[in-house]
Amino acid sequence: MAQRQQAVSGVPGRYARALYELAKETQSVDAVAEDLRQVQTMLDGSEDLRRLVRSPVFRADAQIAALQAILKAIGIGPLASTFILLTAKNRRLAALPDSMRGFLALMAAERGEVTAEVISAEKLSVKHVAELKDELTKRMGANIVLLTTTDASLIGGMIVKIGSRMVDNSLKTKLRNLKMIMKGAG
Repeated sequence: MAQRQQAVSGVPGRYARALYELAKETQSVDAVAEDLRQVQTMLDGSEDLRRLVRSPVFRADAQIAALQAILKAIGIGPLASTFILLTAKNRRLAALPDSMRGFLALMAAERGEVTAEVISAEKLSVKHVAELKDELTKRMGANIVLLTTTDASLIGGMIVKIGSRMVDNSLKTKLRNLKMIMKGAG
């Protein structure tokens, strides 16, 4: 049986719920979800964009101007754009990544889906993503939605997070564990 995912709480949770309710009212949940995934992909791929979102040093008007240009250039829809720009205007841009994850979690929970976050050292091929999704679907007994990101510091392998469960099969962790064992033996 599928587990219910815990929604994001606090400011990100309030923003996520507000956006989700508005998207439902306008029947644009799927379009907004796709826009948010596209923005998340951009955040994952750009240290400069992450710095713009996280840093309170930037003035709100500078953040808004930069984000307007980016969102227009990549074709983000009006509802998602308005939401992102509102977080900047309200000086809550640091909560944006958690708000986007919260939106996707709310959507998945309503559809009976379970979201699995997969962090790999290198970008996974389409074939590997499909195989991983099939295996996780069998094990969890629910439809799995994969959110994939890369982190080169893992060296190899991957980390899979589903709800409160995490499987860390990264080379980085294996080397760290081996180092700890070697320290204990010496």
